[in-house]
Amino acid sequence: MLLFWKIMLTEFIAEMGDKTQLMLIAMTSRYKVRDILLGTAAAIMVLNGIAVLAGGFISSLIPTWLIRIIAAVAFIYFALSTLTDEEDEEESGQGTTAARIAILSVFTTFFVAELGDKTQLTAITFGANEGLAAGPVVWAACSVGLFAADLVGMMIGYLLKSRAPEGILNMIAFLVFAVFGMFTLRQGLVLLLGEGDPRIAYIVIAAVLLFVLSSLILLIRKLQGRRARVISDGREKMD
Repeated sequence: MLLFWKIMLTEFIAEMGDKTQLMLIAMTSRYKVRDILLGTAAAIMVLNGIAVLAGGFISSLIPTWLIRIIAAVAFIYFALSTLTDEEDEEESGQGTTAARIAILSVFTTFFVAELGDKTQLTAITFGANEGLAAGPVVWAACSVGLFAADLVGMMIGYLLKSRAPEGILNMIAFLVFAVFGMFTLRQGLVLLLGEGDPRIAYIVIAAVLLFVLSSLILLIRKLQGRRARVISDGREKMD
């Protein structure tokens, strides 16, 4: 029991303030709590199972640069997805399909973002130190600690969503995902191309940054147009 609490607290502390915790705060602007909980829980259990049982097998099999670039694409996709109205999706009659896609999207993004992260390395370390006999305890403790920290992030996100002005959380989510996407993309390109000649990496990052900034301008205009419509509708009802 002491081993369980030691591992759980270590994993909880390691996840606090991590990019995946901030990512889940941003996800609350787009997905329902059920979808985030299911997607995150599934990803955590799979990730920690891989870490404890397989150790560094995936890291040696899949190039780190490829993992980083996939994660960057996922982050930028989620940044752009904040431009879509939730109301439009709900009115399209695709609620069940959208929910399934939401869970899969949360699972995939969390999985790729956390793959090779310090919390997974922590699980690998504990798994190696304690041996296969303690594998179930290590897996359970790592999963509970990681999920508890991410649950704190989700609670913060939904608190902001209920109290913040309309559109503010979407803006925060856009910026969080965009920053993580650019930073992770740079990591992947540097690993792929090397530090010798960074010009290609800078060109690619500049192009993606221009695209992201254009999308941000679109988001601002969209929010302004929505507020203008709300004010106009309110005036018509008063008349």
